[in-house]
Amino acid sequence: MSERKVSFGRIFWPSLWAALIVSIIGLLIWLLVISSFVGGLDSSKGISLEDKTVLHMKLNGKIGEKSKSKFNPSSFQLDITLGLADILHGLEEAKKDDKIKGVFIEIDALSCGFATAKEIRDAINDFEESGKFVVAYNSGEMISHLEYFIASAANENYGFPSSTMQFLGLGAELSFFKNTLDNLEVEMQVIRGSNNDFKSAVEPFFRSNMSDSSRLQIETYLGGLWADYRKDIAKDRKVSVDELNNIAENALVQDVTDAVEYKLIDAVKYRDEVITIVRKKAETAKEDDLELLEFSKYAKKRFYQNQVLNEADEPNIAVIIAEGGVAKSGDGLTSDEICKLFQDARENESIKTVVFRINSPGGSALASDEIWREVKLTNDVKEVTVSMGDVAASGGYYIAAPATTIFAEPTTITGSIGVFGVIPYTGKMMENKLGLTFDRASTNKHSIMTTNRKLNEEEMTMIQAGVDEIYDLFKSRVAEGRGMTKEQVDVIARGRVWTGRDAKRIGLVDELGGLKDAIAFAAKKASITDVKTLYYPMVKEDKLGEILAQFEEGSDVESSIELPESLMEYYSQLKKLESIQGMQMRMPYEVSIK
Repeated sequence: MSERKVSFGRIFWPSLWAALIVSIIGLLIWLLVISSFVGGLDSSKGISLEDKTVLHMKLNGKIGEKSKSKFNPSSFQLDITLGLADILHGLEEAKKDDKIKGVFIEIDALSCGFATAKEIRDAINDFEESGKFVVAYNSGEMISHLEYFIASAANENYGFPSSTMQFLGLGAELSFFKNTLDNLEVEMQVIRGSNNDFKSAVEPFFRSNMSDSSRLQIETYLGGLWADYRKDIAKDRKVSVDELNNIAENALVQDVTDAVEYKLIDAVKYRDEVITIVRKKAETAKEDDLELLEFSKYAKKRFYQNQVLNEADEPNIAVIIAEGGVAKSGDGLTSDEICKLFQDARENESIKTVVFRINSPGGSALASDEIWREVKLTNDVKEVTVSMGDVAASGGYYIAAPATTIFAEPTTITGSIGVFGVIPYTGKMMENKLGLTFDRASTNKHSIMTTNRKLNEEEMTMIQAGVDEIYDLFKSRVAEGRGMTKEQVDVIARGRVWTGRDAKRIGLVDELGGLKDAIAFAAKKASITDVKTLYYPMVKEDKLGEILAQFEEGSDVESSIELPESLMEYYSQLKKLESIQGMQMRMPYEVSIK
C-alpha cells in the first residue's frame, strides 16, 4: 500500500486560521469583560451610601502626595499609592456626610514620613470634633512608631493579641559604601561647597562612619522629632510626655499587652471583636447590617468629583504637587513638568493664588533653578504659598525660596542649603579587576575628562570653583526670598538640615502647619471666601487601576517575588548614582528610622 503524502499547506493554513480565529474570539471576550468593568466604574454614577455607613480606612502601603497605580514587574503586583490629598479631602467630606457614622482604621505595614503621618493625624482629630467616632486597629505583626503615631489619634485604639510593639524612642541607621568601593578599587572624587561640612549626602562614598557634623544634625533632628512625637501622643492618650520618655528609656513596652498596661493602647482584641465594637458604635442591630465602605474608593471618588466640578466652575486656588527627586526630565519631580504647571496656573485667569506643595530631597541644580524661575515669575503676579511635606531640602528648599510664605510641619526635614558633585574614578577597577587598559589622544590637556582617569589638581580646582559658584547662587536665592543677607544665610546653610520647627525659629519657614493650613492661609490672604481648589497636575480617574485592584482583591493566588527590604534599600541608593548628572542640590543623608 503506497504511503499517502499530505502537503505542508494543507496542515499549516487550516492551523493558522484556527489559531487566529481562537485568538480573535478570546480578544473579543476579554474586551467585553474589560468594558463591563469600565462601565461599572462610570464616574457619573458616584458612590451609593447606606445610612449608618462606616468608612474602612486601610493604611497598609505607601502614602504619597497623590494617588496612583502602577504595575511592578519585579513583584508581578499592582503597586497602589494612596494620596495624602485624597485622604484629607475624604475625611473632610465624611465629616459633613450625614450617612457616615464613623471611620474604622486598620493599620499594617504603612510607609510614609512623619510629616505626612502628622497631617493624617490632625485630620483624624478634626474629624472626631464632628462627634463621629474613629476606631483604630493595629493588625500587623509589628507596630512601628509611625503606625502607632497615627493610630493614637483615634478615639479608641486596639491591637492584635500577638502583635509586637516596641516603644523605644527613635533611632537612625545610615549605610556606608566606602569599604565596598575600596574592595572594587573605585574612588569617589567628591567636591562640596567650600564650607559645606554638613552636606553629608556623599559621606557614605568616602567614609565608613558619620562625621561629627553629620552626627550633630541627625541627633538634633531626631531629638526635635521625638519631642513633637511625644507631645502629640500625650495629648490624645492622656499620658505625660515624661512618662512616654520613661517607657522608652526603660523598654517597658515590648508587646501589645505591655502597651495596654501603660495606657498606650485601649485593649487587646481580635479583629472580629473590634468589628463588634464598630458595629455597636454605628448603632446597627447585628453584624450583617454593618455597612463598611472602603475609604480609598470613597475618598478618591469624592476628590475626583470635586476636581471635575471645580475645573468647570472657575477655580480660584491652584495647588501644584511636586514630589520626588528634582530632575530635568523622567519620573518624579521634573522641571519639564513643574514649569509647565506653573505657566498653566499663571495663565488661568480665574486662579487668584497658588499653593506649591513640595515633598522632595532635591537633586539637579539646573532643574532646581528652572523651577525657581517659574515660581518667582508666578509669585510676581499671583502670590505663591509653599506647603512642605515630609522633606523639602536642598533643591527642594531652593524651589521654595521665592514664595511669599512657607509652611512646614514641625517634623518636616528642610534646609540643607548646599551643593556637591561626585565623579567616580574607575580606572584601577577596570585594569585590575577586568584587565582593561586605556590610551588617549587629544588636542588639549583637559579634552578627555573621563571616569577612567583621575582628575588632576588643576581640574579639581576648576570643578571646586564651579561648585562654589552654584553654592553662592543658592545663598543669594535664599537671601532674596527670605529677606536676609548672604552672610546671615551662610550661618544657617553649610548643607545643614533643620526640622520645620527649627527652620521657623531661624527664618527659613514662616508658619507651622500642613497642606490644609496653607490653603486656608492663601485663601484668606487673597480674600477668597468660596474656596475652589484645582490640583495640578489634573486629577484623572484611574479606571485601569480600579479594575486591576478588583481582580487583585478577588484573587487568592500569591504571585509576588520579593527581595529582602534591606537589600533593596542598598540597591536603591547605589542605583541613584546612575541618575546623578551635573551639580547636585540634594539632601545630605537618607536615614532609616527604627
